[in-house]
Amino acid sequence: MNKIFIPVTKLKDWKQLLADPEKHWKKGCSARALAYCWQEADGLPKDVEAVLLQAPEFDGLETLIVIPEHQVFLPGKKQPTQNDCWVLARTTGELISIAVEGKASEPFGPTIGEWMKDASEGKKERLSYLCSLIGLDVSLLGNIRYHLLHRTASAIIEAQRFHAKYAVMLVHSFSQTAEGFNDYNQFVELSGVTAGTNKIVSAGKYLDVHLYLAWVSGDKRYLTR
Repeated sequence: MNKIFIPVTKLKDWKQLLADPEKHWKKGCSARALAYCWQEADGLPKDVEAVLLQAPEFDGLETLIVIPEHQVFLPGKKQPTQNDCWVLARTTGELISIAVEGKASEPFGPTIGEWMKDASEGKKERLSYLCSLIGLDVSLLGNIRYHLLHRTASAIIEAQRFHAKYAVMLVHSFSQTAEGFNDYNQFVELSGVTAGTNKIVSAGKYLDVHLYLAWVSGDKRYLTR
């Protein structure tokens, strides 16, 4: 992985980092809404910060860096998984790795059952790794959206890399009907807790990293920017 990062100074820099800029940079799409929102905030947007601060452990929350389209490599995959943005933050004395998944009307992608149809050895290796990382039983994952699994893994992997005590997989949704929330809740329930919009939940401890899952409802005005 490249260790030299080019800073984002304007909105068009976010667009150039997208895997498919022309397809994803459109009004109403999550990538564009997220970019406008986070670039304007120059750190954590207020709605995101408010939800994160529901966790007493995150008292004194401070943003250190935000990296748009941050890439994380997974076993069995030649190309890295690309987070809409990744945040390294800190509380009083502890670091937090936050993997952000932007959401509008787009689905979270295929279910694991669909994704594993006629699976290659690389996919099998990757799924086995993800399940061991997050402590999940593969037999229970058929209807779970793969995107949520590898985004959560990104948060944990980067927490380990930066020796962060906490990891957060955060869905920042600009959908006014909370599209995809049922899929997210189904994923959260695997950890024995119940999700909510504008809510953060503790999902256990994995490899000495305390994992949290959060859904934040973003401001609809960014869908028209």
